[in-house]
Amino acid sequence: MTSKSFKASRLSMSSAADGPDSQHKPPMPPTVTFGRRTSSGRYISYSRDDLDSELGSNDFMNYTVHLPPTPDNQPMDPISQKVEEQYVSSSLFTGGFNSVTRAHLMDKVTESEVNHPQMAGSKGSLCAIPGCDGKVMTDERGVDILPCDCGYKICRDCYLDAVKTGDGICPGCKEQYKATDLDEAEEDRRPLPLPLPLPAGMSKMERRLSLMKSTKSQLMRSQTGDFDHNRWLFETNGTYGYGNAIWPKEGGGFVNGNGEKTADPSDLVSKPWRPLTRKLKIPAAVISPYRLLIVIRLVVLALFLQWRITHPNNDAIWLWGMSIVCELWFAFSWVLDQMPKLCPINRSTDLNVLKEKFEMPSLNNPTGKSDLPGIDIFVSTADPEKEPPLVTANTILSILATDYPVEKLACYVSDDGGALLTFEAMAEAASFANMWVPFCRKHNIEPRNPESYFSLKRDPYKNKVRTDFVKDRRRVKREYDEFKVRINGLPDSIRRRSDAYHAREEIKAMKQQRQRRDDEPLESIKIPKATWMADGTHWPGTWLTPSAEHTKGDHAGVIQVMLKPPSDEPLHGTTDEIGTFDLTDIDIRLPMLVYVSREKRPGYDHNKKAGAMNALVRASAIMSNGPFILNLDCDHYIYNSQAMKEGMCFMMDRGGDRICYVQFPQRFEGIDPSDRYANHNTVFFDGNMRALDGLQGPVYVGTGCLFRRIALYGFDPPRAKEHHPGCCSCCFGRNKHATVSHTPEENRALRMGDSDDEEMNLSLAPKKFGNSTYLIDSIPVAEFQGRPLADHPAVKNGRPPGALTIPRELLDTSTVAEAISVISCWYEDKTEWGERVGWIYGSVTEDVVTGYRMHNRGWRSVYCVTKRDAFRGTAPINLTDRLHQVLRWATGSVEIFFSRNNALLASSRMKFLQRIAYLNVGIYPFTSIFLIVYCFLPALSLFSGQFIVQSLDVTFLAYLLTITITLCLLAILEVKWSGIELEEWWRNEQFWLIGGTSAHLAAVLQGLLKVVAGIEISFTLTSKSGGEDEDDDFADLYLVKWTSLMIPPITIMMTNLIAIAVGFSRTIYSSVPQWSRLLGGVFFSFWVLAHLYPFAKGLMGRRGRTPTIVFVWSGLIAITISLLWVAINPPEGANEIGGSFQFP
Repeated sequence: MTSKSFKASRLSMSSAADGPDSQHKPPMPPTVTFGRRTSSGRYISYSRDDLDSELGSNDFMNYTVHLPPTPDNQPMDPISQKVEEQYVSSSLFTGGFNSVTRAHLMDKVTESEVNHPQMAGSKGSLCAIPGCDGKVMTDERGVDILPCDCGYKICRDCYLDAVKTGDGICPGCKEQYKATDLDEAEEDRRPLPLPLPLPAGMSKMERRLSLMKSTKSQLMRSQTGDFDHNRWLFETNGTYGYGNAIWPKEGGGFVNGNGEKTADPSDLVSKPWRPLTRKLKIPAAVISPYRLLIVIRLVVLALFLQWRITHPNNDAIWLWGMSIVCELWFAFSWVLDQMPKLCPINRSTDLNVLKEKFEMPSLNNPTGKSDLPGIDIFVSTADPEKEPPLVTANTILSILATDYPVEKLACYVSDDGGALLTFEAMAEAASFANMWVPFCRKHNIEPRNPESYFSLKRDPYKNKVRTDFVKDRRRVKREYDEFKVRINGLPDSIRRRSDAYHAREEIKAMKQQRQRRDDEPLESIKIPKATWMADGTHWPGTWLTPSAEHTKGDHAGVIQVMLKPPSDEPLHGTTDEIGTFDLTDIDIRLPMLVYVSREKRPGYDHNKKAGAMNALVRASAIMSNGPFILNLDCDHYIYNSQAMKEGMCFMMDRGGDRICYVQFPQRFEGIDPSDRYANHNTVFFDGNMRALDGLQGPVYVGTGCLFRRIALYGFDPPRAKEHHPGCCSCCFGRNKHATVSHTPEENRALRMGDSDDEEMNLSLAPKKFGNSTYLIDSIPVAEFQGRPLADHPAVKNGRPPGALTIPRELLDTSTVAEAISVISCWYEDKTEWGERVGWIYGSVTEDVVTGYRMHNRGWRSVYCVTKRDAFRGTAPINLTDRLHQVLRWATGSVEIFFSRNNALLASSRMKFLQRIAYLNVGIYPFTSIFLIVYCFLPALSLFSGQFIVQSLDVTFLAYLLTITITLCLLAILEVKWSGIELEEWWRNEQFWLIGGTSAHLAAVLQGLLKVVAGIEISFTLTSKSGGEDEDDDFADLYLVKWTSLMIPPITIMMTNLIAIAVGFSRTIYSSVPQWSRLLGGVFFSFWVLAHLYPFAKGLMGRRGRTPTIVFVWSGLIAITISLLWVAINPPEGANEIGGSFQFP
C-alpha cells in the first residue's frame, strides 16, 4: 500500500498579535504526517529524501508525496482543490500535546458498504499507477475525474506528483496535461459563475475577510476606518458575492446586464418592511386579574404574617417560633418566584417572510440562492454504555434531514469518551443517511428521526399523494431495520475484530522471537490488547482494554470528516441513484458531518461537558465557522424540521443582533401518562420561561438552544451603552466615552469588557482565545455573517442582501490540522476559555451560568415556542433517577449562590426582574431546610397536643381561606395564559415537595460542606430491586432503586401517619377533647401526605404486586405505636372515651 507524508506549516500569527508575550504562548503543534498501513501491517512514513531515492527503483510499494508548505507552490485549480478536500475527508486526523499531528488515510470507516460520494471511505476506482492502491479522483456524484483525454485513471497523489515532478505528463499517453481543459470540463460539469477577483497571494482567511474590506476610501467611516456596507450597497457599482446581474448606476436606479432600468433606490426605502417575528401580548382579561391577584395575595400575606407575629402561642412558643420562621421564608420565596411572572408574552414567526427575504430572487440576489447564515450543530455524548449509539445515530439522522440549506449546515458530534463504538455508529448513520435524507425530502416526512417516525401510532399514509410512497416507505423501513441490527451488533463486531487482529499480532511476535532465539527457551510475549478499526489499524481513542494513552482520560485528539462539505449547487438524484428510488428533482446532498473527540491527558482538568462544548466551538470556527450554533443532547432530536428557520427569524429580525440565543422548550417522549414525577416540567417551560421572555429573556437550559457565536466568545452586544447606560451614567460623565458615543455602533460590534470604550484590541486576542490565528481571524467573519439583513434603513448593524450567497471555502489539510491543535488539552492554558469565553466552567449546571454571563453583559434572549414541537428527547421516569437529576440541578444552584455568579453581584446591564429570577435560581434549594421543618410541624403538633396558633379563631381561618383562594385563582389564571393543564400544575406542586425534602436538602448539605470544609459528597445508587418488563413501555417507572435521598420523605410520611393515629387516640381518650387542635394538625398532615402520594406510589413498585399484608401490617404498626404513646403519656384526667366536640 501507499505511504504518504504531508507537512503543512500553520499560518503565522498576525502582526497585531505579535506582542511581548509571544514567548509565553503554548507550543506550536508539529507538522502533519500522512501515512497508511502497508499490506504487511506496518505503518510507514517517509521523508522527501526517501521519496527521491525510491522513485528511481522499479520495485517500490511505499512512497511519499511531500507538498511544499507555501500555498503559492501548490496547484490551485478547481479540480485540485476539490480532490484535496476529498482526500482530507477520507483521512482520520489525530494529534495533541507533544505529539505528531497525523492524518491517516482510511480505506474504510465501517465494515458495511459505503455508497454516498460525500462519505469518508466511499468506494471508487483504483489508481492505475503500478504499486499504488489509491482511489481515483471523483466529483460530487462520485464520478471519476480523468484529467487526461486518454481516460487514464489516476489518484490525487499520483496526479500531483505527475504535475510537479513529472513535468505534467500523463503516465498513460505520455502527453502533457491540459489544465485549461480540466477547468473547462469541471465548469461544464458544474456551471458556476466565478467569484470576484482577489489580489494575488491572498491567504484563505484573508479571502474570507475580503467581504468586509474595500479599496475605496470614500466608503470608509471617517472615525474608525471601517467599511460602510450601507453606503457601498447604494452608492457603488460593487456587488457582494458573485453572479449578481443587477447593480446601481451613478445616475440613480438599478439596471440589469442589458442596461435596462429595473428599480429606483427609493423603491427599496419606501417598500413596506415586513417583520419576521411578532410579539403577542397576553389578553388583558387574563393578565390584568392575574397581576391584581398577585398584589392582593402579597398584601394578605403581609397582614397574615403581621398577625401571626403579634399573636404568639404561649402554650407552645417553640412550635409557634418554628412556624413563623418557615412562613416568613416561604413568603420571601414566593415573592422571588412570582415577581418575574408579571410580564409574560408569546411570540410568533413568519416563515413565509423569511423565505421571501433570504431564499427568493431579488435585486441583490437574482439567482435566488439562500442568503441564510450558516449553523453549526453540536451533539454531545460521553459514554456509549449510558447513551446508546442507536439513540445518538437517530439524533444525527434527524439533523442531516432537517429543512435548512444543506450547504449552510455542519454537524459536529463530540465523543468525550473517545469510543470506537460511537465512531462506527456515526459512520453507519452517515451511510444510512444516503437513503433516509432523500426519502424525507421527497415525501416531506415528519418527524425525521427514523425510530420515532416508524413508531408513530397514527396513519402514516395520511396526506401522502405520491403513488410510490408505499413502495419507498417499505424499502426504507427494511433498510432501517437492517441498520438497527448493524448498530446493535457493533460491540460484538468490534470485539471479535480486535481479538482476531490481536491474535495475529501475537503470532507475528512469536515468529520474530523464534527467528532471533533459535536455541533459547521462549518467554511469554505481552502485547497490549488494542482496539482495531475496520481498515486494520489501531484506534487512536479509548481501547476496550485500557492501555497507556488509550483510556477515557488519556487519549489523543481525533477528527474525522464523516461527510465532506456538500457542493454549493443542488445535486439532483436520478431514477437509479439508490436502487429502485426515483430521486428525480430531489436534492441528494448531505450536510457536513464531523466526528470530534478532544484530546485528554492526565493532570488536566477537562471540565466535563462544558470543556467538550468549548472544544467544538473552536474546531467548528476553523472548519465551517457558522455564525450560529445549535447544541443538542444526544437524546434530543429535531422533531420539527423547520425549527432552525423559526429560530433564525428572531436572529435575522430587526434588533436581532442583540439576541445572544434562542431557547426552545424541552419536550419529552416516553413519559408515563399520569406524569407521576412531573417529568414534562411544563410549569417551568410553559410558565416561567414565557414570563422571563417578557423581561430580558429565558435562561439557558443546556439543550435545544440556538446561540450567536460571538456572544459565546464573550463580546458585548451592539449598542450596549445606548440600551444600558448604567445607573451612574446620568450623574458622572466620562470624557473617554463622550468621543466614542458619536461613533456608529455597528462599527464597534466586537467589544469585550465591562467598559464599552472601543473595539477589541487584537493584540490581546491570543490571551483570550489562544494562539490560533485561524480562530482569531474567523471572529469578525462570524460577526458579520450573523448580522440581520439590511433591507431597510431602520435596521441597524445589518449586512447587505446577497452577501452570504458566495460559495464556502474548501477543506484542506492545514485547516483540519489547525482544528486538531485547538482541541488539544493544552490549548486553553492561560486563556479565558471557560472563564469569560465559551461555556463557563466551575459548576455542574454550566448551562445556567453561561446564560447568566450573557445576560449580565447586556445581551437578551428569546423563547421560541413552535406550533409543532421543535425538539423532543427522553427523561428519567424512575423515581431514583429523577431524584438524582434534580439533585444535580440543585447542587449547581447552590454552587451558583456561593460563587461570583450570584445575581446579587450582577451588573447594571441586567434588568431588575431578571436579576430577581436569577437570584431565585440560586436560592430555591435553601427552601428545603424550612420545608422539611414545616412538614414535621403537623406531626409535632399532634404529638404534643398543641398547634401553631393558640386557637382556631375566625381571624386565622379567614386569613388561611383568603390565601388558599388567591393561590387557587392564581393557578387557574397561570394555567390560562401559559397553556398548561391544571393536573400538570398539581403534579409540579407535588414534586416540588418531594424534591424539596430529598434532593434539594442533599444539595444544600453538599454545597455547604464543599464551601466550608472543601469536602465533596456524591449521592449514588446503592442497591437495586425489581426488574424490567420488555412488554411494558413504562417498566422503568415501577423499578425501585434504593438511595439515601429517600430517607427524609419516608421519615416524614411515617411520622405524620403515626402522629395522626396518636392524635386521634389522644383526643378520644381525653376527658376534654380538643377537636379543633386535632383538626388543625390532621389537616396539615394530610396536606403533607397528599403531596408525597406519588413518592409513596413509587416505593410500592408495580400496581398489583404489593402484597395486601404489607398494608395490613402498616396499619397495625401505626395503631400499636399510637396506643403505646397513649399508655405511656395518657391525657390528664382521662377516664372516659369520647367527649363533646367544641368549635370556637
